[in-house]
Amino acid sequence: MTPTQLRAFVAVARHGSVKDAAEELAVTEAAVSGHVAALRKELDDPLFTRASVGIAFTPGGLRLASRASEMLGLRDRTVREVSEAGRGRRLLRLVTTSMFAEYCAPGLIQLFTNRASDLDVELSVQTTDEFPALLASRAVDVAIGPRAPVVSDELTRTPFLKYQMTIVTGPATAVAGVRVRPEALRDELWLLGPSATEPNSLTRRIVESIGVPESNQRIFQSHSAAVEEIKRSRGIGLAVTFAAADDLAAGRLVRIDVRGGMQEGIWTANALPNHSATASAAELLRFITTPRATQAMLHGEGATIGHFKPSIHVTLWS
Repeated sequence: MTPTQLRAFVAVARHGSVKDAAEELAVTEAAVSGHVAALRKELDDPLFTRASVGIAFTPGGLRLASRASEMLGLRDRTVREVSEAGRGRRLLRLVTTSMFAEYCAPGLIQLFTNRASDLDVELSVQTTDEFPALLASRAVDVAIGPRAPVVSDELTRTPFLKYQMTIVTGPATAVAGVRVRPEALRDELWLLGPSATEPNSLTRRIVESIGVPESNQRIFQSHSAAVEEIKRSRGIGLAVTFAAADDLAAGRLVRIDVRGGMQEGIWTANALPNHSATASAAELLRFITTPRATQAMLHGEGATIGHFKPSIHVTLWS
């Protein structure tokens, strides 16, 4: 079996459709079907059959679907490690949710890479529901985000940093400094960062608990942009307390006195088990719980350009 055949099968398994798999791989449906046929012949197993809705896998097909992702991930990891060894450098691939990437990742990356001159960090942003697949396929080494209610048993979890979010507004609004009921905020204009669209995010849970309709939500490209707009307008929104401490102390932001207006979350690092994790991933998991790492995440100035390799990730919100 070849990597090309395995990629075709993994794409079919992921989409449940030969047509969608062909679109993802930018090849013809005949090419995908040919790769699957070759695997069927070599393994002497039909792997899957067409069903009224999508496809139905055989037991062997299900086993191959999970094993193929692992095999491709190991192949890519081996190629990368050989290349790193030749260049004398290592690469840690880190995926996080948008809020952690904005507020905490720069300080963490700066301090972590300063400890190892041969280490580069590549950062990308995804939602937590993508984490298990990214880790299982070894597309990333460590995934950081809010603690998800359902996590794969095959992953290790390291909770490391508690944080609070509070509902805030500008000092000139009618609800500033006034005790209000949660339902009274539903008709207000909410100015929110991208985490409002992410499953399992604390932002989304707070907004849903109050029952804010989507028509009253405006989503900005960053959380900082949303907070800046709150300070300049009559909208309300959510702020991470440690990031907004100066604005709250100076009166540029005001907490809204409402039940459930301040809630706590905890960021968690997810990775493959120790026997499968890369050395740099294991190093980060040990380091991320230290007091120095905590201070860097809360007060860090940013990542050193020479060590920080952000993946290009652009999201536009209307």
